[in-house]
Amino acid sequence: MRLWLTPMVYAVVSIILGFGLPRLEHAYLTSYTLDVSVASVQAYLSAVASGMMVLTGIVFSIAFVVVQFSAVAYSPRLVLWFARDPVLFHALGVFVATFMYTLSTLAWIDRAGSGRVPLFSFLLVVVMLILSVLLFSKLVQNINNLQITNVLHMIGNRGRDIIRDMFQRFDEAEAADRKATKDPADRSQLGEITQTLRYSGEPRAIASIDIGGLVRRATQAEAAIVMVCAVGDKLVENTTILRVHGAKEILPDRQLMRALRLEIDRTFKQDPKYPIRLLVDIAIKALSPAINDPTTAVQAIDQIEDLLHRLGRRDLDAGYARDGNGVIRLIYPMPTFEDYLTLAFDEIRQYGAGSVQVMRRLRAALIGISDSLTKADRVAAVHRYLKHLDLAIERSSLDVEDRAMARHEDRQGLGLTRRSLS
Repeated sequence: MRLWLTPMVYAVVSIILGFGLPRLEHAYLTSYTLDVSVASVQAYLSAVASGMMVLTGIVFSIAFVVVQFSAVAYSPRLVLWFARDPVLFHALGVFVATFMYTLSTLAWIDRAGSGRVPLFSFLLVVVMLILSVLLFSKLVQNINNLQITNVLHMIGNRGRDIIRDMFQRFDEAEAADRKATKDPADRSQLGEITQTLRYSGEPRAIASIDIGGLVRRATQAEAAIVMVCAVGDKLVENTTILRVHGAKEILPDRQLMRALRLEIDRTFKQDPKYPIRLLVDIAIKALSPAINDPTTAVQAIDQIEDLLHRLGRRDLDAGYARDGNGVIRLIYPMPTFEDYLTLAFDEIRQYGAGSVQVMRRLRAALIGISDSLTKADRVAAVHRYLKHLDLAIERSSLDVEDRAMARHEDRQGLGLTRRSLS
């Protein structure tokens, strides 16, 4: 609803200006007039007003095409992302404002047979018309973002931003800091459960958690809060959200709920799984029998591999927060590297088992990720998954020669065979 307020603000401002500026000109700026015939100005303003209605219709048409195309070609979860483009709402607002202000200006042309054309009102219409054309050009240019390469790159960029903001690189953390943040809380020492918060309402997804706010409330009550639900989880009636341990006083449920941002669907904020989920959605839709586009799946794997490379070099043990004295006040679920690996490749492996191109690209991705990792447990997880992939290839419907080809890693899928030296 906040986005729809944008064109409403433009409309209200145009109404205020339409009632105010021409009256000010008529009362105090009578010496400033436009030396153009009244009939010409009226024809010009009429053309502008009618043209704005055409542009508004085109904007809605473009929005409809974007929504339909993204839902059918990519993923239904991308619909809101494209439909919430701020340029779309600013363009709609400027078009409506130009239309309404132009009508107001028309009413003051040759007012009471004066033969005058208010200069500043006319110039403002010209400026708004130029701005409308610029926004329309920007809107048409944004259609270029519907190309699959651009869509995948945009999703990958959002994922890279989240990873950079949420997780610290191993080589950037001091050994003492890592030790202080890696040791998880012993839940047996948190004390008894003094409070349980359950959800009541329509189904909503946890979009983000106000970690600082929960830590402050837990510190005030000398308690520890354990989140049962994670960012991205869907809350339904009577879902247990969190438990409070060892509190000296009861924390108001309303204050605890304010620390959670709930949305109808998942968002990118605090959820590095979501961009991977979107990339996987695009890949498996491309692998569906109705589309048969393994090259798009390979392009999606390019972005997924890059995200896993970055996750593999980050400290993912960030599932708890401490107060100023180092006491753990909040524990919240966070995925492990193996969880990310499973999310990234399981469905692509299952739906792409019959594609030599996809299997070769998956092998190349897994080998590349393994080579970049430094933690032994993560390397072991990738090796286990690689064996699982080889087993899936062996059990696939491919013939003997195709299975042998599928076991050769290839970063292009079908381009250049690379044999592992290990």
